[in-house]
Amino acid sequence: MRKALLWPLCLTVLALAIPEPLSAVPPAASQSDYSPLPKPGAKVPLGKDHYFIFGFTQSPKLGNAVMRVEIFTLDGKRDRSFTVFGDADMPSMRGAHSSGRKPFALSNKGAFLLPVQLVMPGDWEIRFTFEKNGGTVSRGVYLFDL
Repeated sequence: MRKALLWPLCLTVLALAIPEPLSAVPPAASQSDYSPLPKPGAKVPLGKDHYFIFGFTQSPKLGNAVMRVEIFTLDGKRDRSFTVFGDADMPSMRGAHSSGRKPFALSNKGAFLLPVQLVMPGDWEIRFTFEKNGGTVSRGVYLFDL
């Protein structure tokens, strides 16, 4: 009888003594954390010392499209030191066609590129997250219709 009572007590003590693992994944940003971006091709401020220009490499249509981002210092020099992430989705069908957060690939010419699957006509958005030295510098969202 005594052994039968000790076993649940030992399990309870062990469960309380073992801390929960810490998550290395930062909490997801909410929709309000993303500032609306102007039309493609415009210089968009990025922190106090940089700006970026974005746009599709070709006019977007159903299928594959490539989003291109170029980052410059205020004096016009290309800066490759950022990490850029993108997430494409349809706001009217949130989550149904989301690409999930993906890193842009850095080309040999210093442009950041992200392939995007546009699977149906309608309203689309691409959310951008710019990081440098492990911290988020800026977030923006570009809305467009297909």
